[in-house]
Amino acid sequence: MASLRLIRRRIRSIQNTSKVTRAMEMVAASRMRHAQSSVIATRPYSAKIREVIAHLSARNKTDEQINPLLETRTVKNVQVIQLTPDRGLCGGLHSNLNRTAIKFYSQRKIPTEIIAVGKKGRDFMLRHGPSIKAEFADMPDRPQLSDILPIATIAMTDYTAGNVDEVHIVYPKFISIMNQEVLVEKLLPIEPAEDGRDNDFIYEPDPQAVLSTLLPRFIEMQIYQAMLELVASEQAARMVAMRNATQNANEIVDDLTLELNKARQESITSELLDITSGVAALAN
Repeated sequence: MASLRLIRRRIRSIQNTSKVTRAMEMVAASRMRHAQSSVIATRPYSAKIREVIAHLSARNKTDEQINPLLETRTVKNVQVIQLTPDRGLCGGLHSNLNRTAIKFYSQRKIPTEIIAVGKKGRDFMLRHGPSIKAEFADMPDRPQLSDILPIATIAMTDYTAGNVDEVHIVYPKFISIMNQEVLVEKLLPIEPAEDGRDNDFIYEPDPQAVLSTLLPRFIEMQIYQAMLELVASEQAARMVAMRNATQNANEIVDDLTLELNKARQESITSELLDITSGVAALAN
């Protein structure tokens, strides 16, 4: 059995680790609440802009000129925007994102390039994935729309120039603290949802001009929404992981405390036996 000094040293070390994981859990919980409110606040705007684009696209089907972002063509090259955390200690979130991205790439068997947003995805793709077109690291915990504009610009420029024929995005959708669903969604070409409602919208100066202005904003909003979903999912996963780590540390401390008490009892018993044996020897 280990010595009393060694057991006490292990207990202090694990207690210090427990304090760190508890603090990280509290920080992640605070950030998660703000990220969750941001996700919930932007979802109605994303749904509304999708509705307007669906209505505009339905009116634009009869026009001879099709917006380049709506044009479909034979898929020969694919671009994937992969969103992953910059830091670890968030359970299996980044592993699920990397696994989904590499599975999508392997199943399609089409030349693919990656726009890596986050260090975890970048490092994984450098070792196991296709070529990296661009990389973005150290994204803020409270991203703004301006932070994702370079990503959207690269995707739209490559698509309109014909360098890629499809653009997809891989990100985790925040459902609850315990559940984050990894999704692969097509960004380009834009495929508006069918709008069965007869909305009496009036567009100025004309529907074609509004659609041309709105489509790039739609792509930017989709990437921004995915980034907010990533932040909320990352903080939720980190909070749960740190909570589990704290509980595991406390359980180990309890086990070590029991082991310490047993070691002390054995030490006391051994000393009593030595004293009893010495007394008996002196009596004889």
